[in-house]
Amino acid sequence: MRTKKINNLTSKPRVNVITLGCSKNIHDSEVLMGQLRSNQMEVVHEANNISKNDIVVINTCGFIDNAKQESIDTILQYSALKEEGKLEKVIVTGCLSERYKPELETEIPNVDAYFGTNDLQQLLASVGADYKHELLGERMLTTPSHYAYFKIAEGCNRPCSFCAIPLMRGKHISKPIEDLVSEAKHLAKNGTKELILIAQDLTYYGLDLYGKRNLADLLRNLSDVEGIEWIRLQYAYPSGFPMDVLDVMNERQNICNYLDMPLQHIADNMLKSMRRGITKQKTIDLVNAIRDKVPNIALRTTLICGYPGETEQDFAEMMEWVERTRFDRLGCFTYSHEEKTHAFSLVDDVPQEEKESRVEQIMEIQQGISYEINQEKVGNTYKVLIDRVEEGYFIGRTEYDSPEVDNEVLIAANNNYAAVGRFVDVHIDRAEDFDLYGTVKS
Repeated sequence: MRTKKINNLTSKPRVNVITLGCSKNIHDSEVLMGQLRSNQMEVVHEANNISKNDIVVINTCGFIDNAKQESIDTILQYSALKEEGKLEKVIVTGCLSERYKPELETEIPNVDAYFGTNDLQQLLASVGADYKHELLGERMLTTPSHYAYFKIAEGCNRPCSFCAIPLMRGKHISKPIEDLVSEAKHLAKNGTKELILIAQDLTYYGLDLYGKRNLADLLRNLSDVEGIEWIRLQYAYPSGFPMDVLDVMNERQNICNYLDMPLQHIADNMLKSMRRGITKQKTIDLVNAIRDKVPNIALRTTLICGYPGETEQDFAEMMEWVERTRFDRLGCFTYSHEEKTHAFSLVDDVPQEEKESRVEQIMEIQQGISYEINQEKVGNTYKVLIDRVEEGYFIGRTEYDSPEVDNEVLIAANNNYAAVGRFVDVHIDRAEDFDLYGTVKS
């Protein structure tokens, strides 16, 4: 690897990793940084101070239009800094690069190299680093050390019409249970208390390796790891949902009563066109069965507004269902017309303004539901994990909340004591739409 002489000392370039997109990208950046650090390279995450010796690696998102545009803008920003001599190299990796590499090479040619989602070894070689197989599970966390995104599988076998993930991430590949347990032990040893299980589809876990859906067995094994106090499930697929996962949730204290299960829509014609493999009634039955098995579970879902052919009647049906079902957490997005997906052959016939209006209407309903659910929490005491201190408050989460996307618990720092990364029991004194306020119980 080329080095530079500075004041008669040999200096390796610093690698500044920029992460865009979802928690899966965060995990991938952390693995990359762990590999770089093991090669005795200086590595930072999203550092503001740029040096002319820096190598910038941009881990991009290519999922929907807004994310793609953010990735392109970021590439242009750093490639311009390179042209001005303010940094040494720009390298692009991740989903956008996987999906549009030829186009990017043509449109933004001053980037030094483009790599896809499975090109870690080649990326490392391009900066003079060796891939170290023995580092299985080791990473440089970008989250607070007390929680970590924990990827149990790569890729996806689902045929959803609107989704480009299989184009960028490939087919589903589960990680072996023993490897995941080793990774969890390593994280716990270094202070991680919460594992947030992620994949494109958690519920498909194990089918490729063990010939059956094996998420329940994985959960039991992870639950046994000393030091792990919370295990959280994100990105579960409704069709073929393995109900034995709920048995383990009931059996084990350290598996959070929380499930993130994107349902996308409820109208039968929309679900069929989306190729979701489930009907309205089966969706309703599944939600009811989950709540029957784990009565105090927090259910989070994600919906799409403005999918091709979505009529006012379809949307009204979804609004009525959201109001009736009362999800604990809900996110809503406008449909993005993605080339090479099955839905791209359909006419994107809902105007953008109407898509955005429908999202606002759904979120207004959810805001009211969240307020009512939060009011029911006032007077109760919850175990809270403290994430940070900010503007005079200790800010944490209950087991019913995931970082970044869900409710937070705010505790006035002037008359309470808590420590970041520690659990405290908090009495809820008052509640707003998406925040709880409380005091630490002595």
